[in-house]
Amino acid sequence: MFHNDARDWWRHAVIYQVYPRSFADANGDGVGDLAGIRAKLGYLHTLGINAIWFSPWYPSPMADAGYDVADYRDIDPSFGTLAEAEALIAEAHELDIRIIVDIVPNHCSDAHAWFQRALAEGPGSPARDLFWFRAGRGEHGELPPNDWHSVFNGPAWTRVADGEWYLHLFAPEQPDLNWENPLVRDEFEDILRFWFDRGVDGIRIDSAAMCVKDPELADFDPAAPPTPHPFVDRDEIHDIYRSWRTVADSYETPRALIGEVWLADIDRFAQYLRADEMHAAFNFDFLGCPWDAKALRHCVDATLASHAGVGAPSTWVLCNHDVTRTVTRYGRAETGFEHGLRQARHLTPTDEALGLRRARAAALLTLALPGSVYVYQGEELGLPDVEQLPDDTRQDPIYHRSGGTDPGRDGCRVPLPWSSAGSSHGFSPSGAAPAWLPQPDWAHLTVEAQQADPGSMLRLYQAALAVRGAEAGLGDGPMTWLDTPEQVVAFTRPGGFTCVVNLSTEAVELPEHSAVLLASVEPAGGRLPADAAAWLRTA
Repeated sequence: MFHNDARDWWRHAVIYQVYPRSFADANGDGVGDLAGIRAKLGYLHTLGINAIWFSPWYPSPMADAGYDVADYRDIDPSFGTLAEAEALIAEAHELDIRIIVDIVPNHCSDAHAWFQRALAEGPGSPARDLFWFRAGRGEHGELPPNDWHSVFNGPAWTRVADGEWYLHLFAPEQPDLNWENPLVRDEFEDILRFWFDRGVDGIRIDSAAMCVKDPELADFDPAAPPTPHPFVDRDEIHDIYRSWRTVADSYETPRALIGEVWLADIDRFAQYLRADEMHAAFNFDFLGCPWDAKALRHCVDATLASHAGVGAPSTWVLCNHDVTRTVTRYGRAETGFEHGLRQARHLTPTDEALGLRRARAAALLTLALPGSVYVYQGEELGLPDVEQLPDDTRQDPIYHRSGGTDPGRDGCRVPLPWSSAGSSHGFSPSGAAPAWLPQPDWAHLTVEAQQADPGSMLRLYQAALAVRGAEAGLGDGPMTWLDTPEQVVAFTRPGGFTCVVNLSTEAVELPEHSAVLLASVEPAGGRLPADAAAWLRTA
């Protein structure tokens, strides 16, 4: 099956995130599907990635783009069938591409059979104990049980017809599961086995730090939360992932656990990566880091130090389905990312050419650092965020629950452009229904156009992934910083490989080298231009 059957593939892999609704539409309904993905596996193989992480593909009312799961053991009909998913897994494996699926343990959909049973059986029933149902406060129970607020804006409680309230840290259509109930724990272990038995190589764990709640459901000030936090990173959560690790390790080829862990405390973050818990977790500090040499170097050092303490590989990611695309972010005066600042930075001026130049350099930086790398679909095309979506096309619950003041995340989820064909740039076949989110004029950014352009972002990614795959010293392993000017970062990797990134406004001298393996902008006269990166052979 795999030509390179390394048991620790996740320490070195380049993992490509597929957002199924926006990747490729084969049946012409305007929504991406499994048939579209299967038709593009050759593209991903040629790109040079090692694994695909699929955002949720389960049956869902799509109140939160599939993160409201109605059935964890099937495929949404808009995407295809379970048999098609099994065929996709097998076909990907034939191309040496591993498969990671998204598991959403904090909450399910209000259409899930468990929640529907809880509504039907009423207060005090065992079905309600699978969730966080509580009586309200006030004389007639008309007030929520506490003052918690949803991540998606507004209260974290919704009242049902019989007067009780249920907790949802995200949208009302996403009721939180009660992980104190052993049935919840047993159910998810069985879900893991269901997908592992079908050949899935790993899982990405959504909102991984939020499953366990303070059983007292105490009020708190979100500006000064207590320690431990009422619903983020509570110590008891580690028991869940220890049991999941036991399941993952029970297979002849152990499966990988990869966490979405948003924590400011890097030492607390590292606890999820201990030898009996997750194999890896997303590096959101790096994703949010501004385009600044000192900040990037500090972030890399802190990441490597925290991971070394628990023997885990570092991960590097510039963008995903929840954040502003790299080209747009790097083209702004403020180049960092924070969820809380999305509204303030929406529609602020961005220099797309500058953003693209920096995104090219950042791609070479991330692919040279020790560990694994995640590439969100469309980043290899240099797609910008689509900020000018018509209001009536926006679907993100963040937009709707904020009354339209927060633009939400739709701008980074616009369907991919493949070719010059049709109104959807080849996302859908000719004559198809309009894409679920409208595309701008991306004719110059299509896969077809970029494949024909030797200087395109796509060709840069293809070349970089080819070099990375050929260089034994890349992937997980040691690195050594070089002394550089203030706004330059440079480091060596084993085998005489050096990466130099110039974040200054002037060209800088490259270190002594025998060859330029690859550059985001070609050096001239031994000097690397501003906002550019180069890979060198130095031994």
